Amino acid sequence: MSNLAQWRVTRFDVWINPVFDESMKQEQGVTVEVAPVTGDDDAAWAALQRAHFYQITAAKDELPAQFHARASLLERCPQLLCVSSTGAGYDTVDVEACTHAGVAVVSQIGGNAPAVAEMAIGLMLAVSRRIVESDRKLRRERGFSRESVMGHDIGGKVLGIVGIGHAGTRTAALARAFGMRILAVDPLLSAEEIRARGAEPATLEEMLTQADIVSLHCPRDASTLNLFNAERFAAMRPGAIFISTARGGVHDEMALAEALRSGHLAGAGLDVWHPEPPPLDHPLLALDNVVATFHTAGVSHEGRHNVASMAAQQIIAMLRGERPARLVNPQVWDRFKARLREASQC
Repeated sequence: MSNLAQWRVTRFDVWINPVFDESMKQEQGVTVEVAPVTGDDDAAWAALQRAHFYQITAAKDELPAQFHARASLLERCPQLLCVSSTGAGYDTVDVEACTHAGVAVVSQIGGNAPAVAEMAIGLMLAVSRRIVESDRKLRRERGFSRESVMGHDIGGKVLGIVGIGHAGTRTAALARAFGMRILAVDPLLSAEEIRARGAEPATLEEMLTQADIVSLHCPRDASTLNLFNAERFAAMRPGAIFISTARGGVHDEMALAEALRSGHLAGAGLDVWHPEPPPLDHPLLALDNVVATFHTAGVSHEGRHNVASMAAQQIIAMLRGERPARLVNPQVWDRFKARLREASQC
């Protein structure tokens, strides 16, 4: 990094593990500026317009839409060289607009995969063994039998994984320890690669008819939006369980509620919603066979530390001219390096 340059990293005052700021402040010539997410838009815009790197939250409902990394923001922030997501996803970033503007986009994919996988397995256990139902009942009733909250083991069952990337692969590894048979659907991977990641390749239709539990680990994009609709839920095995630690909008919440109310599906474990958090009167929250969490699958102390540290290290590597491992738009790399050199001479 040029000693002449003063690099500015801007983030909003939403929670991030302190390792991010600590790592950045150890780098000579780097300043971290924390902008207010609410209450002072002028100060927030001033900080963004000074930024070379924008460390952006990946939670779309946590950040006002005006501060999403869209074309309008990029036009107002011409010094911006890179947008770095705080998580594996980047729902708050328009990658195409960033690429057009010569702005690199990096994510922290894989950093919280162990946490997400543990949560997915936890939701499977909670729903299948009716753990939350038993807890609620024990707190408010007496005179019921243990058999009234009797569930099923997950051992020996068929698990269908939709999207066997970092989190999906870790989930498959944990599921194998329970003796589950793993089927996986991932249009981005060959059958050989799916097998290498510990699953049997299958079509979505094959999976739906065979899986006792279906767990979503795919990104939200044009190809997956509303992927699980009424037709897909109807195609699932009677008595199956639906789990999602992916993104809100990949499944149709109202269609899922109906599949559960009708008894076709036995239960659901949901970490993601559209919007987040869901309204208190959401139909899914009224069902005892739904275990609901607030997009916390990747939000463990370890997971948050990992992604914050990874984000800092990727920014530091880029300032040294090193290509980051998790560059979302690789086609922009040469232009990014040219803009970085130009900025270092200012």
